[in-house]
Amino acid sequence: MRRRRLLATGTLTALAGCLTPAEPNEDRTGSELVEAAIETRLELTDLQARRHLTAETPAETTTQTESISRRPPAEKRRTVLRSDDGDPPAGTVSVTNREISWDYYPEENFVWKRYHPNKVVADGPRLVLKDLLEDYELTYDGTDTVDGRETHRIDAVPTGTGLSDDADGRAIELLVGETVYRIPLGGSSDTDAPAESKNGSENGSENETEATDDELDGEELAVSRTVWIDDEFSYPIKERDVVRDGDGTLLHRLTVTYEDLAINDGLDPDTFVYEPPEDAEVGTLGDEPEGIYESREAAATTVPYEIPDPDVPDAYELDRVTVVDNVRQSGPVTTLWYVDSDRPDQEISVAVRTDQQFKPNLLEETEIDGHTAYRRRGRIDSYFWTCSDLSYEVSSVTVEEPLVDVAASIGCS
Repeated sequence: MRRRRLLATGTLTALAGCLTPAEPNEDRTGSELVEAAIETRLELTDLQARRHLTAETPAETTTQTESISRRPPAEKRRTVLRSDDGDPPAGTVSVTNREISWDYYPEENFVWKRYHPNKVVADGPRLVLKDLLEDYELTYDGTDTVDGRETHRIDAVPTGTGLSDDADGRAIELLVGETVYRIPLGGSSDTDAPAESKNGSENGSENETEATDDELDGEELAVSRTVWIDDEFSYPIKERDVVRDGDGTLLHRLTVTYEDLAINDGLDPDTFVYEPPEDAEVGTLGDEPEGIYESREAAATTVPYEIPDPDVPDAYELDRVTVVDNVRQSGPVTTLWYVDSDRPDQEISVAVRTDQQFKPNLLEETEIDGHTAYRRRGRIDSYFWTCSDLSYEVSSVTVEEPLVDVAASIGCS
């Protein structure tokens, strides 16, 4: 039997706004309820809850309880309150803001401090819900009570295999509560590696749950999911995901339930500030920025080249300018971040550097305003080009064709 790990690969991000109660939805279909949940995410400003996770395999059942706080799109805090198997143990703390992530491991009294000033904030769970609409057959299955709240139960069965393919191999991705879980299926060399470990590896995950199974063929798996959506605000507060083999034998069952859910009640600004214990050992990862500035003019005094001033869509304003002196490159990298103030997970980034980091033979060649550029399609849409001694990149997770106009406004003179 090969040991597998169920990796949590990302946390739910949502969008700012003012949340209002949903219209009565007893007569809606499963698809309409999921669509309403997506709309709720577009209005979410902050969230607090106690989250319970139960993971079942043929070999064992484990449970975990944690407190979570979120202020989309980038700020989050998680504390493990109880864990059956001690992986992660009670007392584990993870805090993330725009620039830094802190991960405290109580058994080692060790803290990883990760710098990520240019981390792209993608609304991954919204995209997963969109995939749920497109790739699953959704059936409304009546109402249930979850933590004293009336909910609508939706059963989901994939129209295909329910699998995704990426650089780490084939997997099943499941949106569970505030987390996207990834079940790797054979062929991945790192499925036995911890999602977060003291050796400094990082894949953006929050939790991991061990399971045991033989080599799995995704075509032989049966995936079923059930989502409970709160009636008042059309927000998912429970999910159960089940994976069985071709014989109907249970391989994985995950159940996540929220208690004491609070939405848009406001959070103390210090929620996303972390001070390590005085006696803890602290290790650092990533490139510490030379500076994070509020204007192009302030950043321009620190770099040896001209910082572009691109035209961006009307809804976007300059949020910050990061300057990172990456030791792997010959000069500093400057990134301008433009944010839609009404939907702060919608960002456009414009980067300028002295070294070309893209590989033209792996990208789609195109033309922008008479100059050769290269496009990378995917969840992050990007255009790359070089001009004289500088290399440029324009990217976004939400904006597509307008990126051409942003790139054209920079040009190549």
